[in-house]
Amino acid sequence: MSMINKNMRVEKDFLGEKELPIKAYYGIQTLRAVENFPITGYKIHESLIRAFAIVKKAAALANTDVGRLELNKGGAIAEAAQEILDRKWHDHFIVDPIQGGAGTSMNMNANEVIANRALELLGMEKGDYHYISP
Repeated sequence: MSMINKNMRVEKDFLGEKELPIKAYYGIQTLRAVENFPITGYKIHESLIRAFAIVKKAAALANTDVGRLELNKGGAIAEAAQEILDRKWHDHFIVDPIQGGAGTSMNMNANEVIANRALELLGMEKGDYHYISP
């Protein structure tokens, strides 16, 4: 992850690089989904966003409990998911609800928002995925 200017960051994936707003909690995979599937112009319903957060929080807590996830990482992921349950960050869920498949884009949108917020809670920069990966 690198920064272009104070308002943008650059993320890389196997297809190349993309600029994202520095304040965005979503990442490159979400941005690609928005570009590839501009179908309805609607956003994901709040109840589905909250459902994703419940599952992600439960997974973080369970994986921490069994030792598969370090306590600080699991705690940050669970806290980020709880913030979503508390109706924060919903404006960062930007993929179209009809996006051509099995919900992969919505899942990745949730993963990126949670990972980036968890990184921030740990004092790291959004997009620094070597520590917490979506």
